[in-house]
Amino acid sequence: MVHESLRLYAANDSYTLVPYYLDPTIPAQTLVINRENGFFELGGASPEPTLPSYQSEPLTIYGVFGVIKLLSGEHLIVITGRERIGRLGRHDIFQADQFRVLPFAKNTLLLSKQQAIDEQYYLSLLESSLKSGTYYFSYTYDLTHTLQRQSQLGDPSSKPLWQRADDRFFWNRYVQSKLIDITINNPDQDLSDFILPVVFGFASINLTKINNRDITFCLISRRSRYRVGTRYFSRGIDAEGNVSNFNETEQIVLLDPPKDNYNINTSFEGKIKLSYVQTRGSIPVYWAQINDIKYTPKIQLMDHPNLNVAVRRHFDEQIKIYGKQILVNLINKKGFEYPVGAAYENVVKQLNDPRVVYYHFDFHHECRKMRWDRIQILLDSIEEELIQQGYFYAEESNTLNVRKFQESIVRTNCMDCLDRTNVVQSTLAKWMLSQQLREVGVLSNKEKIDEITSFMDLFRNVWADNANAVSFPYSGTGAQKTDFTRTGKRTKQGAVSDIHNSITRYVVNNFKDGLRQDAYDLLLGIYEVKPSISPFIETKLNYVKFIPQILLGCIAFLIFLNLMPKYDDFVYLIRFIMIITFFAIMFLVRFIFENGSEFVNWPRLVPRDYRYYRGPGAASYKVPKYTDSEYGEKIELQKIE
Repeated sequence: MVHESLRLYAANDSYTLVPYYLDPTIPAQTLVINRENGFFELGGASPEPTLPSYQSEPLTIYGVFGVIKLLSGEHLIVITGRERIGRLGRHDIFQADQFRVLPFAKNTLLLSKQQAIDEQYYLSLLESSLKSGTYYFSYTYDLTHTLQRQSQLGDPSSKPLWQRADDRFFWNRYVQSKLIDITINNPDQDLSDFILPVVFGFASINLTKINNRDITFCLISRRSRYRVGTRYFSRGIDAEGNVSNFNETEQIVLLDPPKDNYNINTSFEGKIKLSYVQTRGSIPVYWAQINDIKYTPKIQLMDHPNLNVAVRRHFDEQIKIYGKQILVNLINKKGFEYPVGAAYENVVKQLNDPRVVYYHFDFHHECRKMRWDRIQILLDSIEEELIQQGYFYAEESNTLNVRKFQESIVRTNCMDCLDRTNVVQSTLAKWMLSQQLREVGVLSNKEKIDEITSFMDLFRNVWADNANAVSFPYSGTGAQKTDFTRTGKRTKQGAVSDIHNSITRYVVNNFKDGLRQDAYDLLLGIYEVKPSISPFIETKLNYVKFIPQILLGCIAFLIFLNLMPKYDDFVYLIRFIMIITFFAIMFLVRFIFENGSEFVNWPRLVPRDYRYYRGPGAASYKVPKYTDSEYGEKIELQKIE
């Protein structure tokens, strides 16, 4: 079992990690890290080291997040703060909220001046990624797997936690690679008890009641570590079939949890487990929106020769893991979103797989003028699919008795897989929850979960919190439309909040996302630090970068001229200068918008060259214009089988 608490002792030549137990009779091996050569070695099960031989008081840590190599050498990342968010059965679930990055090297004197600057930049990227993320873990429960997958993996004690983990959601897999390699290659150095898998996403566990039945209601979202990025720097699919912003969301209900929720020995006889899983992910074609400081950058579709191969890989994996794919596309059927929707529909047709069905529901059109009740149109259209889909249903006594499996999955997307997607996912989850609770007798056959107002307040807020947690890492703000998720109604206050989020997204996506993308690339090993190369040195001075400052100077100068006293002898001269300054401002504004990409905060570690998308292979689309009258009132969902 992974150690829950350790004391870390720092000496000049080593770090020593000593498992800490309230019961001193429990034997546990220590882990000694040689700071000179980076060697890891298990020590004997012995008392804690003598304090005088160490530099300072021991640091209490709650897990090893991993090891990463920077310019000065390797650094140990440890979890120093955690919050217990709840218990799933016998298992405590925690959120990591504080970290420390500890260098192996005792000093950085051997670094050049530029390397020292770069080292601080790498550390700031690493720390910003750790502080801004939502990281969850358990010492005894495999958070990377759904209940259904866990039931299919067999005895959980047969393998250590890291070895059972789903590689997609093992977020710190790269920085744990050194400990894993040592364990695999040296049988006598099994570091499994120090390897803690961490997921990135969202987790909420709540004890509640429905019709006087005790319920544990849980929602877990897991973000894939493949094709990770920020909103405009990561779109679509890659050659391996990975899509941007892929998240798996599992809604769990445990019926009649033990009264003594803290007693690990409590019997679980007759306890019921229910689970329902959905996924979201970027539209699986080669496409991009290139930052150019316009509010809505143009969509670029690439005519990639291996598109069908990549899409086949994507859906083959999804089918292998989840079963039949029910694709729900929520983007607009007109305007700038149309080309990418048409490309998606076309590639699904070419796929010609009976295990993949496609529905296109124009969310903005159908729910215009705050008619959000019309989401029911989508629900009615796929209801038969949902009934056949089912859900995971098991009863646990001495063994786990699985009564039902979820046979397929709904894969929902909008443009960013954030706002519209979360509204629809929460609606499907609510519908499925009613079916589950009817089957286990918590609700009557005609009763709906909507009627349990005390629970619905909890349900809506949890799903709204989930929306924000999934949105922040990708877009830089919380999700939009959460007023509907929280209250079941679209409100004017919510619309104002969405406007604020939209403005904030614009600023973050254009002027901060380069740094956020660099932080992901560093932590996940997409970029590995190279001592001989500095990615932060400008090869040439780009005078264009100074134009915004010149523009601000011109605006300030114009304001100054307008406020200064108007002397008769100089009034015409001042007016002339003001006119010249005004035209200069207009020229600079036009120049900035025509050359917007020059002013965007681009990633430096793994550069995204926007010119690639404008060269050969970029598809050009003439977007047709539609009017609302052309839609008519007849609703016809596009389904491809």
